[in-house]
Amino acid sequence: TILYKLKLGEIVTTIPTIGFNVETVEYKNIQFTVWDVGGQDKIRPLWRHYFQNTQGIIFVVDSNDRDRVVEAREELQRMLNEDELRDALLLVFANKQDLPNAMNAAEITDKLGLHSLRQRAWYIQSTCATSGDGLYEGLEWLSNSLRKAGHN
Repeated sequence: TILYKLKLGEIVTTIPTIGFNVETVEYKNIQFTVWDVGGQDKIRPLWRHYFQNTQGIIFVVDSNDRDRVVEAREELQRMLNEDELRDALLLVFANKQDLPNAMNAAEITDKLGLHSLRQRAWYIQSTCATSGDGLYEGLEWLSNSLRKAGHN
């Protein structure tokens, strides 16, 4: 949903990503090639095939799913330990903030252990994919940080 909201500016009814979708998204004169890789357990081992030349990661967390936030933390840590992602910036979208029981960004930060990431630039943004709230603020941080790091 997020990828197509950024690409098309509208909600596209999507099914969970099986495999991957790839799109080019332009924001403030930066072209992002976005690889949307599905989150189901069975396809997570395939993620590493997309890590080469990655300059930024957008990790989307379902803020309403308290039962799986530990699993999200483990997957994030596993991914960040990959050598090819050593220098990649990390943007976390704390998604589904429109739901009444959603964890806020501070709680997600804590549960994902983001403060322990000392050697990596990271940022967390509260988002709601369906309304688009927070998506561009997150991209703003990512594009500014990529510019500062010398990536164009």
